[in-house]
Amino acid sequence: MPAHPMSDDEIWALLDATPPPTGKLATVRADGSPHVAPVWFCVDGQEIVFTTGAETVKGKAIRRDPRIALCVDDERPPFAFVLVEGTAQVVDEPGALRRWAAAIGGRYMGPDRADAYGERNAVPGELLVRLRPTRITAQADVAD
Repeated sequence: MPAHPMSDDEIWALLDATPPPTGKLATVRADGSPHVAPVWFCVDGQEIVFTTGAETVKGKAIRRDPRIALCVDDERPPFAFVLVEGTAQVVDEPGALRRWAAAIGGRYMGPDRADAYGERNAVPGELLVRLRPTRITAQADVAD
């Protein structure tokens, strides 16, 4: 099947799809080696929002070097992917962390569990991260 570049609307629709896809977040370790880990996320306008532990590999890497990439793919035919490269901004605001932790938990686990996830993940040692895109690459296959 031939592939085509995705429009902005198609890109943001895939990122904000239901059921939500898991993102694969790429960071750079202190020794320069790559690190990739799955993340749950939400779309906020033209940014991606996620949480992570401050002492995780990705948390440490983001605070040391804010250049990150997130890959999201649709594994169902006809298949598509979005690769978002950009800069991470760590937001130090407990209310925002609680609000986004609940939104992310609700997106992946259902609205009835959103508050529990927000409470569990809005604790000291958790980071709220905003990915501001600097480049987006996205392709979709064309169904026959």
